[in-house]
Amino acid sequence: MKIRVAAAVAWLAFPAAAQQRPQAKPHDMSNMQHGGFMQEGMRHATAKGVKLAVEVEATTHTVTLRVGPMDLPANTSHMRMAQPPDLTWTIADAAWLLGYRARLVEASGAAVPGVVLHHVAFWNENRPDFLCPNKDEHIFGAGGELTDWAPVPGFGYRVEQGDRIRIETMMHNPTPKAYPQVYLEVAIPYADGASPAAVRNLYPAWMDVGSCGSSGYDLPTGPSTKVGTVEVKFDGVLLGVGGHMHDYAKELVLEDSRSKDPLAKLVAKTGETGQLISLPVELFYTKYPQTGGYPLRKGDLLTIRATYENSSGRMLRDGAMGIVVGYFVPREEAALAKLRHEAKGGTSAMSHEHPER
Repeated sequence: MKIRVAAAVAWLAFPAAAQQRPQAKPHDMSNMQHGGFMQEGMRHATAKGVKLAVEVEATTHTVTLRVGPMDLPANTSHMRMAQPPDLTWTIADAAWLLGYRARLVEASGAAVPGVVLHHVAFWNENRPDFLCPNKDEHIFGAGGELTDWAPVPGFGYRVEQGDRIRIETMMHNPTPKAYPQVYLEVAIPYADGASPAAVRNLYPAWMDVGSCGSSGYDLPTGPSTKVGTVEVKFDGVLLGVGGHMHDYAKELVLEDSRSKDPLAKLVAKTGETGQLISLPVELFYTKYPQTGGYPLRKGDLLTIRATYENSSGRMLRDGAMGIVVGYFVPREEAALAKLRHEAKGGTSAMSHEHPER
């Protein structure tokens, strides 16, 4: 697999289990204004000298990416921290991306707690989201929980020669310790045309309480629930789902208009002061073996419910998200393949500020 780097990186696979992050105070999100794993036009200082190093290990079929260095002063919010610019990985050869493992390290190799990662997001600028075509295809996103996305046997995310994969990263440091010279490392197993095992194409499915609009919303004090819907436009099966929420999360529920019972109920694991530790994963390809996943039909309405209990005593500006994340396999591959287009420089649900590349 040849890698041609324009400026940096990105990719995909399926969440296995969230790593527990250190016990810390819930993130101060009172000034957040991003609308989904993206910076949404916010004016930040741009971090200087952030580059990408790429190492391809052909014997293990793994690409390892290092984004950095990034200096993270202690007790610094994302609004006051210089942020990396958007970076792009241009695919040189077609392949299937099979999984994702991320970690944060110092230049010495010492581990850095995941809590300093506000969010990271990957977008394929050559394909629209099949549920929300006003957005680029959102192929992976993660927060401070540093969730691993493990391979699904027999499936992969197809990238074609020339695809532009945009990576958006936002850092903060709510801890009392400064972390200079931090790197985000991403390990990506892949399969190429020479791989002996057959690989079927899957598509990332992002089902949001913001429907096809902004993901972030204000979190009121006390208990609250926000509901959104998206319409399925293709027949196929959903292999499974995980989720993304913020601190004070209680649960994330996915419902289908054809079913009386919820497809998935993801109960959040939180710390004593409400900080989000992890969300579970629901696997449909083992639950529905006859169909290989939960069957979805064109015209189905998917409902997403995000429930929080904000015990901070104040409204948190853009302090919540509720995103069910899964993998979809279409009945007719050609139907989704037709969605591919030339890169247009980023088409998210909202305007996004792109620094010079």
